[in-house]
Amino acid sequence: MAERGLEPSPAAVAALPPEVRAQLAELELELSEGDITQKGYEKKRSKLLSPYSPQTQETDSAVQKELRNQTPAPSTAQTSAPSKYHRTRSGGARDERYRSDIHTEAVQAALAKHKEQKMALPMPTKRRSTFVQSPADACTPPENFSAPPDVTTTTSSSSSSSSIRPANIDLPPSGIVKGMHKGSNRSSLMDTADGVPVSSRVSTKIQQLLNTLKRPKRPPLKEFFVDDSEEIVEVPQPDPNQPKPEGRQMTPVKGEPLGVICNWPPALESALQRWGTTQAKCSCLTALDMTGKPVYTLTYGKLWSRSLKLAYTLLNKLGTKNEPVLKPGDRVALVYPNNDPVMFMVAFYGCLLAEVIPVPIEVPLTRKDAGGQQIGFLLGSCGIALALTSEVCLKGLPKTQNGEIVQFKGWPRLKWVVTDSKYLSKPPKDWQPHISPAGTEPAYIEYKTSKEGSVMGVTVSRLAMLSHCQALSQACNYSEGETIVNVLDFKKDAGLWHGMFANVMNKMHTISVPYSVMKTCPLSWVQRVHAHKAKVALVKCRDLHWAMMAHRDQRDVSLSSLRMLIVTDGANPWSVSSCDAFLSLFQSHGLKPEAICPCATSAEAMTVAIRRPGVPGAPLPGRAILSMNGLSYGVIRVNTEDKNSALTVQDVGHVMPGGMMCIVKPDGPPQLCKTDEIGEICVSSRTGGMMYFGLAGVTKNTFEVIPVNSAGSPVGDVPFIRSGLLGFVGPGSLVFVVGKMDGLLMVSGRRHNADDIVATGLAVEAIKTVYRGRHTGLLAVPQTCQARPYLRTFSLSVPSARKPLPPDLRVARVLTSFRIAVFSVSVFYDERIVVVAEQRPDASEEDSFQWMSRVLQAIDSIHQVGVYCLALVPANTLPKTPLGGIHISQTKQLFLEGSLHPCNILMCPHTCVTNLPKPRQKQPGVGPASVMVGNLVAGKRIAQAAGRDLGQIEENDLVRKHQFLAEILQWRAQATPDHVLFMLLNAKGTTVCTASCLQLHKRAERIAAVLGDKGHLNAGDNVVLLYPPGIELIAAFYGCLYAGCIPVTVRPPHAQNLTATLPTVRMIVDVSKAACILTGQTLMRLLRSREAAAAVDVKTWPTIIDTDDLPRKRLPQLYKPPTPEMLAYLDFSVSTTGMLTGVKMSHSAVNALCRAIKLQCELYSSRQIAICLDPYCGLGFALWCLCSVYSGHQSVLIPPMELENNLFLWLATVNQYKIRDTFCSYSVMELCTKGLGNQVEVLKTRGINLSCVRTCVVVAEERPRVALQQSFSKLFKDIGLSPRAVSTTFGSRVNVAICLQGTSGPDPTTVYVDLKSLRHDRVRLVERGAPQSLLLSESGKILPGVKVVIVNPETKGPVGDSHLGEIWVNSPHTASGYYTIYDSETLQADHFNTRLSFGDAAQTLWARTGYLGFVRRTELTAATGERHDALYVVGALDETLELRGLRYHPIDIETSVSRIHRSIAECAVFTWTNLLVVVVELCGSEQEALDLVPLVTNVVLEEHYLIVGVVVVVDPGVIPINSRGEKQRMHLRDSFLADQLDPIYVAYNM
Repeated sequence: MAERGLEPSPAAVAALPPEVRAQLAELELELSEGDITQKGYEKKRSKLLSPYSPQTQETDSAVQKELRNQTPAPSTAQTSAPSKYHRTRSGGARDERYRSDIHTEAVQAALAKHKEQKMALPMPTKRRSTFVQSPADACTPPENFSAPPDVTTTTSSSSSSSSIRPANIDLPPSGIVKGMHKGSNRSSLMDTADGVPVSSRVSTKIQQLLNTLKRPKRPPLKEFFVDDSEEIVEVPQPDPNQPKPEGRQMTPVKGEPLGVICNWPPALESALQRWGTTQAKCSCLTALDMTGKPVYTLTYGKLWSRSLKLAYTLLNKLGTKNEPVLKPGDRVALVYPNNDPVMFMVAFYGCLLAEVIPVPIEVPLTRKDAGGQQIGFLLGSCGIALALTSEVCLKGLPKTQNGEIVQFKGWPRLKWVVTDSKYLSKPPKDWQPHISPAGTEPAYIEYKTSKEGSVMGVTVSRLAMLSHCQALSQACNYSEGETIVNVLDFKKDAGLWHGMFANVMNKMHTISVPYSVMKTCPLSWVQRVHAHKAKVALVKCRDLHWAMMAHRDQRDVSLSSLRMLIVTDGANPWSVSSCDAFLSLFQSHGLKPEAICPCATSAEAMTVAIRRPGVPGAPLPGRAILSMNGLSYGVIRVNTEDKNSALTVQDVGHVMPGGMMCIVKPDGPPQLCKTDEIGEICVSSRTGGMMYFGLAGVTKNTFEVIPVNSAGSPVGDVPFIRSGLLGFVGPGSLVFVVGKMDGLLMVSGRRHNADDIVATGLAVEAIKTVYRGRHTGLLAVPQTCQARPYLRTFSLSVPSARKPLPPDLRVARVLTSFRIAVFSVSVFYDERIVVVAEQRPDASEEDSFQWMSRVLQAIDSIHQVGVYCLALVPANTLPKTPLGGIHISQTKQLFLEGSLHPCNILMCPHTCVTNLPKPRQKQPGVGPASVMVGNLVAGKRIAQAAGRDLGQIEENDLVRKHQFLAEILQWRAQATPDHVLFMLLNAKGTTVCTASCLQLHKRAERIAAVLGDKGHLNAGDNVVLLYPPGIELIAAFYGCLYAGCIPVTVRPPHAQNLTATLPTVRMIVDVSKAACILTGQTLMRLLRSREAAAAVDVKTWPTIIDTDDLPRKRLPQLYKPPTPEMLAYLDFSVSTTGMLTGVKMSHSAVNALCRAIKLQCELYSSRQIAICLDPYCGLGFALWCLCSVYSGHQSVLIPPMELENNLFLWLATVNQYKIRDTFCSYSVMELCTKGLGNQVEVLKTRGINLSCVRTCVVVAEERPRVALQQSFSKLFKDIGLSPRAVSTTFGSRVNVAICLQGTSGPDPTTVYVDLKSLRHDRVRLVERGAPQSLLLSESGKILPGVKVVIVNPETKGPVGDSHLGEIWVNSPHTASGYYTIYDSETLQADHFNTRLSFGDAAQTLWARTGYLGFVRRTELTAATGERHDALYVVGALDETLELRGLRYHPIDIETSVSRIHRSIAECAVFTWTNLLVVVVELCGSEQEALDLVPLVTNVVLEEHYLIVGVVVVVDPGVIPINSRGEKQRMHLRDSFLADQLDPIYVAYNM
């Protein structure tokens, strides 16, 4: 950064070019508006001014020049003179930059930047019952917490213990009435300065979250743009300032020639034969017991004789002579535990002698082992039917109750053969194995787990096995009789190559130290080196750590005999710190600095490179100090600026003898890299694998690679093998490895290494938080971490053995073996980094959250990459590899499935996701309406549709002469007195009440008389009807009409939930200015009860009249309204947005409505329909109370609440009465679908048959729920339900019935529309299966007399066919207007009496439904003979979410969320201060609550391009649902903000 003192003077600034001055001014503006930090401002400013500054800094160091221009020479035994890049190291004195605690310092420096800021990140909220370890203060409000403001006064106090959803209730926030006057009291609506209630804990956290999001972020990547037809996602443009490789193209590097020795055996089996017959008593392999003491030594003679016996048994004793079980070339599995190297070695060489191909695998511990299924896939693809094992191992395998070995998941059926000597047959003296010279035939198959978790078998030929032994012997200078201590897994990789092959080739003695011994006695391998004067030790960094930890337990050990300490994961960049620390501690015990020999290996290329044992006193190889920023772009740059982001790596020696190496680009064709470029190391030699068994395609891309130059031309014809290692060739042909392909995380075009991020996470003080295993200070390190030493926390000045352990070393002991996994998941067109760590059982919530926050900051500062998700899981729960590491692919699978069960989680999508599409900017004057004008002129059809014309329909019914429903009832009571209009059923399906025309008429007369006598009511007074669903409600309604009163039907309060439901009743009573309440005795007592008094003021109820016992009195004269335009009844309903609206229905509208329904459904006196609906508002009320009286058909009434006691009731009734037409709500349909889904056979045995059903109509005021309808149809198809029968209605507040399928006309049509276009208020039809497609169904047929037009809601101009707009309706049964306390003429005129702004010469008066939809002309023919116009409802305008300039429908987001996890029962979304809040009901175990957070965030981001701000996990039944089955999202929002949901978990995505 440029110093402030070097800035140019104002005069100099004035002399700058105009474009530079403009850029400086823009920077100043960004700084003043907070769009950039001070540091970022200074950095950008200095960069702008640097070309005009007199001082220039030289950027290229001599090292970089050397890297770019070097020509790698053939490797020699010793390296060339050291350069700046290749520094010398003498004894224990080291340069400060090589300190092992460098990375910790970097992390602390990065965190220091954030230390001054008070942490404003909102901690997640967790219910205390969920996890025992949650502290009390995590769930209690702060000290200044007062009672939350009563946001709704009707919020439901959902108890966490209630698992069933409470009774369906309509819950408006108090006082929110459509048409309310602006001056009315709205103090209860929380209109605080920032829209956040001060005392609400939830809102405070949201405010904290918003504050974190307002902070300047690093400049985002180039934003995606929005095309007019669809959103086009492009790859982010590369940063113009990123470092680029500048060297020349590298040339392949050759190793020294493989020496030709006359007495090399022609095959490895020949070597065994030689030593087994000539040196029979020489020790070959020593095994240790659990205490680390030698328990058995296998001599070469024993190995030869036992291998012979096994080979003979395999070939001759397992089958018959004519049908042997095994023949040469067959594959067999070797299943031996890690503490039994002797049995394994005998089995391996026995297979080689029998010419069968051994496949060593791990011992399966359970039926469903982590990764065991993939091993099974390998066994199956290899055609393995036989498994060799020891007697002890066989007894330990899981068995069935019959004593047989269980069938492991995904495994083929295996025959198990025990290879203990007592079970083997001695071969005849004349039998000799066939040992031919080594050729290209397969010798063995080594399994390898890929990044994705799939297991592949690397096939190694006999020639490669022999050549590899020769190359290792030459590189390591092995000689006969040497002792080698092996701490590695002897079944694969370097443990197999050195400890099982090279030792037999050179007649060496291997001491095998099993992993189980290392856990109890970590110094055991050092003791074995000391006791046996071993020359070579094979270890990993993990073993160096453990030896250092246990060092003070035993100090009289000597490592002076070691000439080679082979560090097999020395290819890891962080291994340098382990080697340094181990050398510092054990140099005083005789360890020679030149004995440390890191090497690089891979399953495919086998040993890639190894550092040769050095000569005492010779200068040691140097290190490379690389810029991590450069590495992320795949470029080698010596770090000269910020030591916090430097990576120090050591070399892994030279190329193997007889081999050749090149570096190719990791992706795309194998193009040779430049000399200063990082790429994948490829090796060409006879010592590598030959193929992946059975995978020809992958084999070609890995084992037969021909490098090409920049022009794409092949460089030579020698095939190379990809090693899977990333690195470069440095000066002196030294090989440096900086990572693995498997650990590569490609985020936004930059490469990050998973192990580097693990190391950064561990460098944060994790002592209180992250779990370190069950053993004291010792734990199996994660698989990624076995490749990474964690001793970066060690101080350099490690004292001699006689001094006590320093404090920093003791801290390191606690910090070393944490279990952390890092992987990437693909979300929204990019990879996102996920960090999972195991949490200590005693860590507090606050400690964990603090640690997580610091890890995020450290990774962001050091690696310049954001972490998408950081999860802590309970201790010891992550899936393990056989050697105790974390099984990364299995962990990733659990994370993606939602089965990880974290106990803490932090999502940071806001900082990671910088590639969201550009927010839409609405341009004034260029909206759809303007476009539509052009379309109309061009002849585009206006989107309008109409039902049949009522005037043209002939009716011979006497009903036509009556204008009022009351008159029709009187006429029916005279004409057909005994005709039954209504039947009410109970839960048992028995009829509890019926009403004939005469009975209903007389009952209504009595109620009318009581209204006059007791209520002293006048015509036009409003009367609230408070009844459960039944015939009494109908009688009371007609009683009001007879008395000239205006009935208002209201859902009665729920006795068990008065505090939530009674205020709604009270509000409707107050708003409607009811003069009287009609109800029964039970409800009357409830209204005046003590419990009711706690919820509302019971003393101010209007007159309450009990209608249970009425006097036999009739009115002298029934009331007749002067005109049909007079008010008939008020229809009050709570919308899903929490708005209470009452609409006025006139007598003419009632008559027109009943007539339209009668014509559409062909309802006559002889017909019978079944209704399972709530009868309090909308079309449900009309069907329940009005239509039967008008049309004379019989209605079988089924109260929906009865279905909770008997799920079969509705369907059984339809079957019993052979009902042809039935009406229900979505909640009833959902109840039957979920409750009877697995009981179709029971329905059949009960004789229920639905083939009689002609129409099953769902009454709704929403977009048709196609998935639910299809599920219902498919489910009950087996009992005769026709899929054509199920349809839906559409109505709104202004017109309760706009569409109804009816009995005639074409079937409902469906279309697929593009979701992305819908968000832009456009309709684009797509094919089924198209990405981002949404299935929409027609909402029934438009009723007779109804006209609809689709209008742009902003310009009020009509739109064209298949264009989205607001649905406007004109019909004789439209409501007259809103009924409110306040006269709001403008709202009335706008909603009920509005005109199109153009295109309507007739000046028709339209009513606005408030719903978005479109009309599409189909190919079908309507009843009129014309082409049918289908109306599709998309959703309510009031409910849409305006986010990023786009319009979202909550149901679309909820549908996506609901299908991500089996435990999500219900979901609802809403917005709060521009944050998207997702509430999910958890029907599973509470430990699954945190699994849902990343899944919800992922799916909303992937499918809707939105970042979720808050995820709330609640109990089942918390999301309020009204009587129509619609979610009341605004009520849920109010409850959330008032902190009344009692959530299981609340996650604030940072």
